[in-house]
Formats: sequence, structure tokens, C-alpha cells
Amino acid sequence: MEKTPSAVQIKGLRDGLLVTLTGEVWEDQRAALLAQIEERTSFFRGARLALDVGAQVLGVNELVELRDLLSERGIALWAVVSESPKTEKTAQLLGLATRISKPRPEETRKFAVEDLGDETALFLNKTLRSGTRIEFAGHVVVLGDVNPGAEVIAEGNVIVWGRVRGMVHAGSKGNRKSVICALDLSAAQLRIADEISAPLKPPSHPHPEIARINKDGRLLAEAWQSG
Repeated sequence: MEKTPSAVQIKGLRDGLLVTLTGEVWEDQRAALLAQIEERTSFFRGARLALDVGAQVLGVNELVELRDLLSERGIALWAVVSESPKTEKTAQLLGLATRISKPRPEETRKFAVEDLGDETALFLNKTLRSGTRIEFAGHVVVLGDVNPGAEVIAEGNVIVWGRVRGMVHAGSKGNRKSVICALDLSAAQLRIADEISAPLKPPSHPHPEIARINKDGRLLAEAWQSG
């Protein structure tokens, strides 16, 4: 199933993770989700998961089976979001939420860049592989690498304690003061607000770097030094 990764999109929420499934066949959607979980066991373990199944029509048996499969893997299914009235009613009968709270734009913009409060940062203790897309209304910290084909999109800063070779977009809602920091910036593409970096060449001697928009409005990377 070569297209499996693109069938599963992951977003960070204050209440856990929002997983959106695409495709028409439920068995394929479920298999794609379980495949992602098996590949990223430590990333998903202990997570509270909200599932967006689109217009998929699901009965009690399908949702109970999925809930049990997730529970066996240490994941708590707490919400199912659907355009189908039947799926929504089934979820409610099982005691699952059918609405999730998303931060309003004015709420997410008010956080200062230096504010790393508990509710505004998503911490990922995992290398992000190809096909993984992370979006978060705040800061994102990755303890691992961002591999080619992976994407990290944050409304605040992005800090990677590892190597960046995928796509990273900080300040996605227009915050031009956002920064991208990494131990090795070899990214295919960096974005801050509406600025896009020129292709980055892998450094011969990797060192910590910070990318930001300078006074001239250009996105540039420079040595990342404390203070």
C-alpha cells in the first residue's frame, strides 16, 4: 500500500492528536491508521486520539472494533468527527465526543514567540518519517530528525533537536518573528510566515543553526548560539 502515509494526516491539539483519514473504503482507512501506529509506536503510545472520518458511515461494530484495537496499543479514542449523521449518532451512543475544540485565530495569535507555556507547545519525542505531516497552533519541539518527505507546520517556533531534511514552516499564520532551530539544517525547504528559503545545501560540517527573517526581510540561517 504505497499510498498509505498520505491517507493519514496528523494534527496536534491541546487535548491530544487529531487524525484525519482520507479514502473511500473503511477497511483501507483503518489499515492505514494501524500501519502508521505500528511504524510510530512510541509516538502514539499513551495518546488521546480524535478521529475525523469525513463522510464515512460507521456502525457500532466498526467503532467498537477500532476502539479496542487502539486500546490494545495504548491509545485512547475519545472523539469521532464525521459528516455522517449515523456515524455521529453511533459515536454518541458509545460515549465518544463528536465535537472538538479548535483554537480560534485570535486566540492563537496572541501568544508571544517567547511564550512556551504548557498549552502552547507540542513535544514530539520521535523522528518524523516520510509521509508524516504535523500541524499545530503553537510551537513544535521535535526530539529527533525530520526526514525527507515529512512536514512540520507551526504557528509559532519550530525547534528540532536533530537533523532537518524535510519541510518546516514556522509562523504559518503570518508571525514573521517565528524562528526555526535545528542541530543540522539540511532542509528541502524552510518557510517562515510567507517567506521561503532558497534550497539549502547540506553543510560539510553540520552545526546548530537558527533560521529567521532578517531586517531586510530575507529568510536566512545562521549559527545558533546560546543567549
